[in-house]
Amino acid sequence: MWPFYLMALVAIVSTIRVVTNANPVHALLSLIVSLLAVAGMFMIVGAPFAGALEIIVYAGAIMVLFVFVVMMLNLGQATVEQERKWLTSSAWAYPALMCFLMGLVLVWMLGSEYNVAGPLMGAEIVGPKEVGIALFTKYLLLVEIAAMLLLAALVAAFHIGKREPGAQEDQQ
Repeated sequence: MWPFYLMALVAIVSTIRVVTNANPVHALLSLIVSLLAVAGMFMIVGAPFAGALEIIVYAGAIMVLFVFVVMMLNLGQATVEQERKWLTSSAWAYPALMCFLMGLVLVWMLGSEYNVAGPLMGAEIVGPKEVGIALFTKYLLLVEIAAMLLLAALVAAFHIGKREPGAQEDQQ
């Protein structure tokens, strides 16, 4: 039971830091820690497939999205010094501590009889078949709406980030 509460505490603290952090890079790091903690919670309650999807889709997609935003903004050498000032050792202490706590839970889970005894808290393990059946039967309309929203966001991001040919960049 304590691993679940530890992961929940990490997720709550990380999510609060996402909202309250003024630096977008630090907020992104906190968001990734929060998503990894939620994935750990999924694993603990007996949904390893949902935990893997959380890591692959959300934590991975957030990182790719961040890289795309940085590429679209085309920030030059002018921001390198600013990033050096922002990314001090104290900025990395919090994510490192939270990852250490999640690592403790992972080591505990691997050392215990987690895989043999089944889920720690759930009644049964939820696999990919059950997730697929739920997504494409009961929640099909929501999946289609989410796909349309993501497509609209992709088109909007392209148009916002598009520069006119020959336009001068504002170098400050």
